[in-house]
Amino acid sequence: MTAIDTELDEAVRKQRQARQEQEIKNTLQHIRHKILVMSGKGGVGKSSVAACLALSLAGLGRRVGLLDVDLHGPSIPRLLGLQGLPGDDGDDKIVPVRHLPTLDVMSIEVLMEDKDCPTIWRGPLKGVAIRQFISDIRWNDLDYLIIDSPPGTGDEPMTVAQTIPDAKALIVTTPQEISLADVRKSIHFCQKIGLDILGLVENMSGLACPVCGAKIDLFGTHGGRDMAARFDLPLLASLPIDPAVVRGGDAGDIQAVTDAASPYGAAFAELVAAVEQALDPDVTASGK
Repeated sequence: MTAIDTELDEAVRKQRQARQEQEIKNTLQHIRHKILVMSGKGGVGKSSVAACLALSLAGLGRRVGLLDVDLHGPSIPRLLGLQGLPGDDGDDKIVPVRHLPTLDVMSIEVLMEDKDCPTIWRGPLKGVAIRQFISDIRWNDLDYLIIDSPPGTGDEPMTVAQTIPDAKALIVTTPQEISLADVRKSIHFCQKIGLDILGLVENMSGLACPVCGAKIDLFGTHGGRDMAARFDLPLLASLPIDPAVVRGGDAGDIQAVTDAASPYGAAFAELVAAVEQALDPDVTASGK
């Protein structure tokens, strides 16, 4: 390869990068609020919270996009029982899967023929894929884009934060110290890269005894509340343990959890109200 060929290749790369940057900018201009749902460690119910939040907001008539950037362990399609494939708008854009009239979903899993095939990618490829999920998807006008990130502070949340500078983090934890220790890392991560934190959500906050109804604190108490107070962050909700969440997720019908008149459903409604109040107080006050 000659020096001229190298210069031409570099010029083409820069042109493509500039074009993608413009596509990303154009897309984000049509999305009012961007929420990155993250956690310090796995197993705290982060994807369930992301899915239920998207479903609940869509149920209120909000226009919602749900983007799953957990490239190695995508859970969103299975939690929702997602059916269908992405479409093509005829203009080099991919149309996300329509799950509800006001909820569109995109995940790496919907593009895979073998859902059990692992995604074996290094960091640079993951960054490229996430940027393409934003630049190449026809999201249209949205009130909310909910982004489900894998646990930790690696390539995926970093790429989202760099690509969507006005995103806000919603950090999910459980009350136990082993989870809270990793949440502290997530908070410091957000502070170091300038990612605004919307608030904390304490998941698995006690179990109602099926016999007497008394609360059983399986993972400790007030861990999320104390963490929020320590860092001067809002605790948006404490969500109780509910076996219906597990059953709904396994059956691909987690939407039923958000509709149920249950302690979990009531607590989640408080979370949705707190999110809207923080991001869109005028809409919340008007009840629209």
